[in-house]
Amino acid sequence: MNIHPLEMTQLAAAQPTSRLDLYAGIHKALRALMADTLLAVGRMDTDDDLELATTTQRVCELLDFCASHLAHENQFIHAAMEARAPGASDAIAHEHEEHEQHIAGLGALAGALLKSPPAGRAGLALELYRQLALFIAGNFQHMHVEETAHNAVLWSRYTDAELADIHGALVASIPPEEMMYTLRWLVPFMNPAERQTMMGEMQAHAPAPAFAAAMDTVRPHLSDAEWAKLTRGLGLAAAPGLVEA
Repeated sequence: MNIHPLEMTQLAAAQPTSRLDLYAGIHKALRALMADTLLAVGRMDTDDDLELATTTQRVCELLDFCASHLAHENQFIHAAMEARAPGASDAIAHEHEEHEQHIAGLGALAGALLKSPPAGRAGLALELYRQLALFIAGNFQHMHVEETAHNAVLWSRYTDAELADIHGALVASIPPEEMMYTLRWLVPFMNPAERQTMMGEMQAHAPAPAFAAAMDTVRPHLSDAEWAKLTRGLGLAAAPGLVEA
């Protein structure tokens, strides 16, 4: 039976904010990555071959990350929702299909721009910028629905311990290279409490070399004050760029 949208709205309003939120962190990462990439495309010098190649590569990295994120949500989050609230993920699942089509179209447009002779670059760059902006705008609305309505369904049907198991299985499925890319965009754009909680869990459970690599990955993207708060909270020396394995 499909869960009625009104029920999801009512549940979202009634749920406490202290529950485990599977969307909060990764969506901060996505918003930051999307905004940063869009700004890079907007300011790109299409007459500079290196800048053109670098910026289109950043667009492709964003698109790959978005495609992977969709797959993770489909496999783990939507599957959990459907197991206990059949039909609850239908609307967003349909939007995921649309996003996959947009990703393919944006990838083709980025490829065309990269291969274009100089005379045609400005027009293609403007089109890529506009289409990417529309894709991002749709994703921002999409993520809001997930953070409210989808969380309401998950919180009403799963305990935090069960949600933690789902999240753990999702994280375990991510290859190391993708995980480091995720951390680069996730950790710097968390607030200090979120950042310390996440890195504290990694410090406690991950192998020491993996934890050190993660800290080295995020260090260049934190201010000195942010780094000091994080290392102090983790009980580490705050020497810039230094984390003992």
